[in-house]
Amino acid sequence: VQLQASGGGLVEAGGSLRLSCAISGRTFSSYGMGWFRQAPGKEREFVATISWSGSSPDYADSVKGRFTISRDNAKNTVYLQMNSLKPDDTAVYYCAASTYYRGTTYSREYQRWGQGTQLTVSS
Repeated sequence: VQLQASGGGLVEAGGSLRLSCAISGRTFSSYGMGWFRQAPGKEREFVATISWSGSSPDYADSVKGRFTISRDNAKNTVYLQMNSLKPDDTAVYYCAASTYYRGTTYSREYQRWGQGTQLTVSS
């Protein structure tokens, strides 16, 4: 399984952006998926996760109500829709795949990681 994240960029505070993560491999639909982020000088942190079926999304408190995770198993893609962006959202965003099919908030439970995509939110 290989993951390719895309969609990052520069956006003004209050704006929106959608990240995509394309996954290769025939077993994509059996993986729980997650998004994490890492800001300069900070540890990587959990952002959102979704189960293999697309149900039971879970979010970090810092993004709840602003970000939405979704997946399209027919397209082998997971998305992160980000609205009402803030400068504090600036980070490299990583998608990850886990054999915990319900998804998980713990980075150690993800086995495959994408290369990351940079989001910069200007004030």
